[in-house]
Amino acid sequence: MPDSKFQQIETAFLKTFNEKSFKENLSKEDFERYLKGKEVLSLKKGDTIFDEGDFPQGVYFIDRGTVKLSKSGFFKKEQILRFCVEGDLVGYRSLLCDEPFGATAEAMEDAEITFLPAETFNHLLEADPKLSYAMLQKIAYELGEASKTITFLAQKTVRERLAEVLLLLEQKLGTDPEGFIKISLTREEIANLVGTATESAIRLISEFKQDELISVDGRNIKILNHDKLKKLGHVSI
Repeated sequence: MPDSKFQQIETAFLKTFNEKSFKENLSKEDFERYLKGKEVLSLKKGDTIFDEGDFPQGVYFIDRGTVKLSKSGFFKKEQILRFCVEGDLVGYRSLLCDEPFGATAEAMEDAEITFLPAETFNHLLEADPKLSYAMLQKIAYELGEASKTITFLAQKTVRERLAEVLLLLEQKLGTDPEGFIKISLTREEIANLVGTATESAIRLISEFKQDELISVDGRNIKILNHDKLKKLGHVSI
């Protein structure tokens, strides 16, 4: 689960990956190169940013909105990998590895995204040592999180996984004025995130509701008892 270390790394990254920082740390020529290269994209809910298998032409910085990253599994079944929000950078792993995208990125709501062509992004990494170091930290942390995910799926029960996923979604995406997590997911999508059958997810959500751990309004979920949910999921956030 994201922790204080994650927040530190994300803060360090955002301090270097922004126009003010680029203007301060880059030469005038390099900064103008950045300004000419970037492109602001306005997306509607459901729009695809890139498809799994496409070769990357650049990276995408989320200025506003939520983006879903998913991968096609056996029998073309969608596997949700994670959700990205404002301040997240998408597509850099495939670009740096010089390989096709390993996932599809789709806007979950109207979004605004800054696209940086590969040449511009790579030049920024070469010209700005602070940005390069922040990127290394970010990549190293995410590699460690991937290892934790394997343990999460292998050792926790479905009930424990659901509790942790709900807490993670709330922490990552935030809540609306009524306290509901800021995303509307089908039961199939929740099952996908947890790694279980849809029927099991439906049953567990009903049990969580009966135990007054959560409140449900259609596809929207509000956490009512964080302490019990943390204890159930064995998490410390």
